[in-house]
Amino acid sequence: MAVLELRHLRYLLAVAEHGNFTRAAEELHISQPTLSQQIKQLERTLGVQLLDRTGRTVRLTDAGAVYTDHARRALRDLAAAERAVHDVQDLSRGHLRLGATPTFTAYLIGPLTAELHARHPGVSLTLAEATQDRIEAALLADDLDLGIAFAGPHQPGITATALFTETLSLVTGAPRAQAKSRPLPVHALKDEQLALLSGDFATRSHIDAYFTHHRATPRIAVEANSIQALTEIVQRTPLATVLPDAITHDHPHLTPVPLDPPLPTRTVTLLHREGAYQSAATHAFIDLTRDLVHTRGYTPAP
Repeated sequence: MAVLELRHLRYLLAVAEHGNFTRAAEELHISQPTLSQQIKQLERTLGVQLLDRTGRTVRLTDAGAVYTDHARRALRDLAAAERAVHDVQDLSRGHLRLGATPTFTAYLIGPLTAELHARHPGVSLTLAEATQDRIEAALLADDLDLGIAFAGPHQPGITATALFTETLSLVTGAPRAQAKSRPLPVHALKDEQLALLSGDFATRSHIDAYFTHHRATPRIAVEANSIQALTEIVQRTPLATVLPDAITHDHPHLTPVPLDPPLPTRTVTLLHREGAYQSAATHAFIDLTRDLVHTRGYTPAP
């Protein structure tokens, strides 16, 4: 009966999410009549109507909304319990679900993955690249164990631990021997053509706020939605960009040019859900992240 009850919960949540029996049945890989029958069986067991089927879309009743809220938490807790049971403390095996905002895939995720594999080859990693709000939502839904993003306002239930301070500079493809010995005044950017990340990136918002504050209006010649595209463009054209200094450290063909005044720093944080179960693999990753930040000489967070 326990397995049947769990199936009932998943069926109800699928219908609630899609607002439609047909789409929910397709997602669950069962027939629509079977799904409808199972939901009615659940309603008979509980003695209440959970779904309002009278409109164009299927909606939760008041009782259904309360029940699905508890159902989500129950399934989340059961999933955490299953991971806890299978958690291996000696790290001979394990799994970590990590989310990171796109900027970090350019310079931090590679070294972290290499270090994780070197220390704990039995631990597998699932990596999701997403915006910060989606990472936090996934943490709250127990779809991720950890996230790497920036300090700032966080959703209720999210805990942030500071890792290091990230600095940004203007970046060109000119040889480093030709780099300017003095910082470039921000108003001189009016003569520069830039290739920048698109507005979907938190980094772009950070850069735009800096330009607005200093009333600088450089010409944005190219917008790209990947760091790799920007580095290729800057190396092959006279265009400049703005990137974290840590990226230029790993690219000898990119030359950082400090700006005057400098771009504001940002605090990089490790995110997790408050009160979430943390496996041995999660603890190990937190430890190696702190070790790597220290080894690579990143500026400690205040």
